[in-house]
Amino acid sequence: MPTPPVILTECPRDAMQGLADFIPTPVKTAYLQQLLTVGFDVLDFGSFVSPKAIPQLRDTAEVLAGLDLSQTRTRLLAIVANLRGAEQAASHPEISYLGFPLSVSETFQRRNTNQTIAQALADVAAMHELCERRGKTLVVYLSMGFGNPYGDPYSPAIVADFTAQLAALDVRIVALSDTIGVSTPALITSLFTELIPAFPHVAFGAHLHTTPLTWLEKVQAAYQAGCRRFDGALGGIGGCPMATDVLTGNMATENLVAFLAGQGEELGIAQVKFAGAQLAAAQLFTAHH
Repeated sequence: MPTPPVILTECPRDAMQGLADFIPTPVKTAYLQQLLTVGFDVLDFGSFVSPKAIPQLRDTAEVLAGLDLSQTRTRLLAIVANLRGAEQAASHPEISYLGFPLSVSETFQRRNTNQTIAQALADVAAMHELCERRGKTLVVYLSMGFGNPYGDPYSPAIVADFTAQLAALDVRIVALSDTIGVSTPALITSLFTELIPAFPHVAFGAHLHTTPLTWLEKVQAAYQAGCRRFDGALGGIGGCPMATDVLTGNMATENLVAFLAGQGEELGIAQVKFAGAQLAAAQLFTAHH
């Protein structure tokens, strides 16, 4: 089988969501508009969740209305936490992907989306049907996909079981999410080498949170095991505010791009625009940290 092309997702939503200082809507919109010029495959740009849960992203619909998508190849992804959010997101023709965090940890599922895993799986089935009707693609993130801090049961076999349930629902994109940065190269390797051949109709992604010292070994392990979808955030900013108090940063996009380019991957990134976006990210997040 030919190796699929690399799909690169930039995640400003993940970078912004934990910031206490509200970024004004026009500032957010201008930043996202700049990111749309770089050539990323996907932009995880906002979320349709309770404004009480994530106040920073309460203006996602307004931000979307301000974006000009006529000159970009980048497709938009919005995160949703329940069926109501999915219906809101699906009502926007500009959005291609709906992302839903399904947790391998019962505790985190309750903390993150206020429901049990069983309820969340029922939501996934309904969301997938909604996406099929509306011409969208559902991306399921397996949160706590590499372990959890709550003492909930965890093993690669549990991850495989979740994946089997998602594959049975015909979910076609599953991203393993290292919500708290506990993944190791050995675990990343074993998970992807087991799952990728076992579920040929599923495209697997890696949403890794890392420290500045561990990013290379993690992305290398995922890539060498056959993963071709990667999420990053410029500057490695952000993480999950629902998970732990100490934020382990996102995978820095500039590191991802350097690594993948070194593997000979054609990413379609406009280098000058990319450098400009790095500068804009540094300015934005310094001003609103």
